[in-house]
Amino acid sequence: MTACAQVSARPTRAADLFVVADGTRLRYRDEGRGPALLLVHGWTLDLEMWDPQVRALRDAFRLIRLDRRGHGLSGGRPAPERDGADLAALCRHLGLARVALLGMSQGARAVLGFAATRPEQVAAVILDGPPPLDGEADTDLPLERYVALVRAHGMEAFRHEWARDPLMQLHTQDAEAHALLAAMIARYPGNDLRCPPSPAETAAGVGLDSITAPTLILSGAHDLASRRHAARQLAVRLSDAELVVIPGAGHLPNLDSPDTYSRLCRAFLTRHCPRATY
Repeated sequence: MTACAQVSARPTRAADLFVVADGTRLRYRDEGRGPALLLVHGWTLDLEMWDPQVRALRDAFRLIRLDRRGHGLSGGRPAPERDGADLAALCRHLGLARVALLGMSQGARAVLGFAATRPEQVAAVILDGPPPLDGEADTDLPLERYVALVRAHGMEAFRHEWARDPLMQLHTQDAEAHALLAAMIARYPGNDLRCPPSPAETAAGVGLDSITAPTLILSGAHDLASRRHAARQLAVRLSDAELVVIPGAGHLPNLDSPDTYSRLCRAFLTRHCPRATY
């Protein structure tokens, strides 16, 4: 694998750009040169979670990251069932015919949905800490309890409790990583908690059998047992997948172990996304 230096979580100071998808204004950033990689964050996070990977990989790849609708500085309410269409709208806006995708946690569902419906556009896929798929309930996120908490005590009470959730615990002692995570949670608008979606609006299962792109699945050694299990299941279900466990990392391995995480991504993308094809 190609080595890379220890990566700081300091901001990259890239310009914020915006695209309108289905009437909703979405923030994105576009940095680096080379094969295009779309980076898709998880619930309550935003595009700034990828600062360490942008610093490490922008010398060799074009890194495009967006705030999913209802997250960060994007408008609207979180709608996982629309994420795939938002990714497609961003690709059209940028004229991208073929991309690799990296999806973290709930963002992994968006990436898989895109890959299942637009296989001709997908060169490779990286999945990080994926939730249960095939329509299974994500029992790691007690949304009904959080909705009740927001109604009774407001968003600050939710943010305080969510910051203590096992999914949000960092194992690194790096102060900048902790500050980055805290800032993202503080920015989360929480529109899905103030006005929760109906059952009809929740994301359906993903057609895994139609996904043939080479896939790297990353799992933190200290992630929840349910997430580690989901990662192992995906490695079996997908036709061309490899699973790598990152030591010393939890559900946020890109912040816990940024050098290892970026090195794994670089090596995988270099194998499957040669520059000559872009």
